Amino acid sequence: MPALYEPANPEPDENIQHSLFGEILDWMLAPLLLLWPMSIAITYLVAKSIANQPFDHALEDSVTVLAQQIREVDGKTVSLLPGSARDIVRADDIDNVYFQISGPGAEFVDGDRDLPPPGDDASAPNSASVRFRNDVMRGAQVRVAYSYVNLRPMASRGEEPRAALVQVAETLDKRAQLANEIIKGVILPQFIILPIVLALVWFALARGLSPLAQLQERIRARRPDDLSPIDSRQVPEEISPLVGSLNDMLARLSQTIDMQKRFIADAAHQMKTPLAGMRMQSELALRQLDPDEIHRSLEQLAKSSESATRLVNQLLALARAENQLQAGVAFEVVDLAVLARAAVQDWVQASFISHIDLGFEQPEHAVDIVGNPLMLRELLSNLIDNALSYTPAGGSVTVRVRRQGDQAIVEVEDTGPGIAPAERTRVFERFYRILGNGAPGSGLGLAIVREIAHQHGAEVDVFNNPRATLKKSPGCLFRLTFPPPAAAHDDGD
Repeated sequence: MPALYEPANPEPDENIQHSLFGEILDWMLAPLLLLWPMSIAITYLVAKSIANQPFDHALEDSVTVLAQQIREVDGKTVSLLPGSARDIVRADDIDNVYFQISGPGAEFVDGDRDLPPPGDDASAPNSASVRFRNDVMRGAQVRVAYSYVNLRPMASRGEEPRAALVQVAETLDKRAQLANEIIKGVILPQFIILPIVLALVWFALARGLSPLAQLQERIRARRPDDLSPIDSRQVPEEISPLVGSLNDMLARLSQTIDMQKRFIADAAHQMKTPLAGMRMQSELALRQLDPDEIHRSLEQLAKSSESATRLVNQLLALARAENQLQAGVAFEVVDLAVLARAAVQDWVQASFISHIDLGFEQPEHAVDIVGNPLMLRELLSNLIDNALSYTPAGGSVTVRVRRQGDQAIVEVEDTGPGIAPAERTRVFERFYRILGNGAPGSGLGLAIVREIAHQHGAEVDVFNNPRATLKKSPGCLFRLTFPPPAAAHDDGD
């Protein structure tokens, strides 16, 4: 049984909108909040070290005083410490203080018997310096200062030394209190400063990102048709590259819109002629009574309809050629020779009607390029149509495919009137027609050729036909040069 409810898939992280303010705030506060506990721990260790120093000095002084009261009498270690001195050593309102004096054989001499001895250290009895250690006394942590006292300072070199051990220990209450006071003195101001720091960081970020909000307001206040560049002098230096990219996009968008406006205006102007002719012929046919005149009017109406249909088809082909990259048209490896032969076959019947010899020169090997077959077929059809339109009856049109090095070459040559060198760049413009030329057409065929060639990275060149024999008809040679398949594939990517 299918589930009645299925939870929605979580949105991928790359599709979730992130806040620049939040990102910066996170990267600033996360290290701060991470370092703050570390600083507390380090401060506590430093405070304990600071708190130990004065109390260790006091323990050291007590050990020194006790060491001065030890003597050896008749081979025994005795303590000359009076009772009042013992009271002074033990006098402490907070900590418990313990001491112990033991002889060379670890025999007990004076003090507290249960004070633990220091760890084994063979060189310790030969050292008179005061040492410190942490230990446990009666279940409590204590700090112990101890030292070895030489009972025979005047002994000869060969005589074995005798050393007594003096230890003074105290619990850690005073040290803990002092460390806590130091911690309080350091941490409490941080609790007050930290919110202030957070508030200052928040204010600084809001202040620093305010130019973005101002830029947003300026862009939002623009008119829908205002595509002028944004003044980059009014934005911070870090945003200038973004504004520059946005200005480049606005310039391209403005250019595209202008081209579309010109295209629509030109198309509307060109459509007026066949539509006006169709209307005039239809009105004339309605007024005619003679069947022959009606037939002639209908023939003219059919011609005007055919011209309008051709113009619309060419407009659609040009629009499709201009938008193929935006539409994501796939490129593939195609054999240019096979494509050109198929395009030539499409125009064989038209060449018979016009009494023009249409030929195709087949290469010996396949000529592969990377492109879109449909668009390339449209390109070749427009080139052949253009050549047939301008070649008089009895002339010839030849389509040739060959390879030159690693480049693919397509040539379409005719025996028509040719194109003057000054006109060869303008014939690729939309709706441009050479003056004095009565050939039918709308001036869009070569514009389609140029656009599709540009999409495929090909170059279009125009020459006189080197095989033409008449001076009055120098003919024309259109040559398309396609890049190698690898280079074309890289450009497409």
